[in-house]
Amino acid sequence: MFNQHLMTVVFGILGNIISFLVFLAPVSTFYRIFQRKTTDSFQCLPYLVALFSSMLWLYYAMVKGNAFLLITINCFGCVVETIYIAMFIAYAPIENRKFALKILFSMNIGAFTLILLLTHFLLKGNLQVIVIGWICVGFSVCVFAAPLSIVAHVIRTKSVEFMPFNLSFFLTISAIMWFGYGISLKDICIALPNVIGFMLGLVQMILYMFYKNIRKIKKVAAETALPESPVKNVVIIQTIGDDVLIPVEIQRSMKNNNEEIKEDTAAEVVELHGVNRHEPKIQEKSFEISNDFHQDESPV
Repeated sequence: MFNQHLMTVVFGILGNIISFLVFLAPVSTFYRIFQRKTTDSFQCLPYLVALFSSMLWLYYAMVKGNAFLLITINCFGCVVETIYIAMFIAYAPIENRKFALKILFSMNIGAFTLILLLTHFLLKGNLQVIVIGWICVGFSVCVFAAPLSIVAHVIRTKSVEFMPFNLSFFLTISAIMWFGYGISLKDICIALPNVIGFMLGLVQMILYMFYKNIRKIKKVAAETALPESPVKNVVIIQTIGDDVLIPVEIQRSMKNNNEEIKEDTAAEVVELHGVNRHEPKIQEKSFEISNDFHQDESPV
């Protein structure tokens, strides 16, 4: 019994710490909104959904009892998400503001009030706890499944720009901690959604590493690609014994004033001094002449 209680406390505290960091992740986003006095292209729906989830779990923990650590983190979540939503409504364009207020009143106020009244007056005792718990499970599964649209976007575009690794990592660790908390409390309603959360978080991290490595490989391949070298004419001049020259025709391409000019020139005569006439030797020399060579030479 002592070990089980200790596990509940440990997993609950770790879950609080990690979830605390997850709730604070959008602080930089809203600080930028505050500086610019505009929400740009940011959407309010994720924060409204997060607020609704925290409200449901807070209600469940209070009805169930013996879940103090579940109450603490969801109280914090309700406060933080309310601040985010208030800032969004204050700085959002008129159309986005209307949409945010519409979802706020219909879901966070209307739907939650309906659930609260029905479960409070129509259900009693253990049945009330079970029904509220499964409502939380159903909504949490929807919340965890929401990033599937981002996963599909990553697979389609092969880009992980909109799926930060740190957020996926902390959500996965958070799911592990709350799964352990639910198991130690023998509460399937807490444990079950976090199994799905762990699996989806793991999929996101695997996709992130896979497509990030592909991007690195493509970048390295582009940087190490050899530049196209200009075509060069190779001239072989051969001497046999007494300075006998075998001429080779060279066709040289030059560009002048965006017009291609071709000219045929004879090979240059190369005199080799000091050759022993009594002992003929065959010597070969090669010269590379680039097509973009612009020096004037007179044909021999």
